[in-house]
Amino acid sequence: MEEEYAIGRFEQAAGLLPLRWQKLARQIPDWQKAQAEELRLRAGRPLTALLPEGEVLLEKEIPCQIVTQQDLEQLCDYISGYSRYAVTETLRRGYLTAKGGFRVGVCGTAVIRDGVNTNIKGISSVTIRIGRELTGVSDTVLPQLFQDGAFCSTLILAPPGLGKTTLLRDLIRQLSDGTKDFPAYRVSVVDERGEIAMLYQGVPQTEVGAHTDVLDACPKALGIPILLRASNPQIIAVDEITEPEDLYAMTAASNCGVRFLATIHACDLEELERKPLFHKVLKCRMFARAVTVSRREGARRYEVTELPC
Repeated sequence: MEEEYAIGRFEQAAGLLPLRWQKLARQIPDWQKAQAEELRLRAGRPLTALLPEGEVLLEKEIPCQIVTQQDLEQLCDYISGYSRYAVTETLRRGYLTAKGGFRVGVCGTAVIRDGVNTNIKGISSVTIRIGRELTGVSDTVLPQLFQDGAFCSTLILAPPGLGKTTLLRDLIRQLSDGTKDFPAYRVSVVDERGEIAMLYQGVPQTEVGAHTDVLDACPKALGIPILLRASNPQIIAVDEITEPEDLYAMTAASNCGVRFLATIHACDLEELERKPLFHKVLKCRMFARAVTVSRREGARRYEVTELPC
């Protein structure tokens, strides 16, 4: 069933491609479809898929076929509903969100005004990320994030590509829906890069729970106070702490009694201690639990550590 789901998600992603590329994408073996993480189109180059071992060409029957800029423009028009103006806010950040929860990265010529990128024109490459949900991936982790029946603010850390956002999303779902052992919480999400809930026309394309409110395409430092005023959250979830301003906003909200669920790029707690911004995360003592994600013998492992408060 998991393989069928993975293949199905690849087929959905392939359906976003211009027609002349859909057949080419769908001819690859099922095992590659199940493993594919991205479809990549670059003007003047062949279509490729990103697999765990690297990019592979998908041009077997027509080795001379290359992607044109017209293909890229057509793809972006289709994803935006033929209204680029309606998606300017995310496009200027370098991505679009397609129905079904697919994040589409866009590169080209940046249009800079007053030091700020306002749009992307002359599209040169597009990357369709094939996001897959792993429902239940947090089953063993969630019970370890409670103390005396209350959820503890939790930090998820791992290098890129090990599934921080996947774990985050499933924790959000379970906290929002509640389980037989834990109550449902009001969860608010600052989805700055559109990778958690993947809103499409206001509707989450991923399972984030029945009691979850999502603020999309907003910087965390701005979004956290907005959610405090608008949604009365018990838990606020954010992906990838990267700026000191993120920490300031989170600390202020934490002082109001809100718990946090967040991710950060780091291999382990030792790395957090070594880097200045990461050290501040620990020094502020906002988080009571840390979940370290690693890969051993081909499988993801989750280690929960209790942090001093």
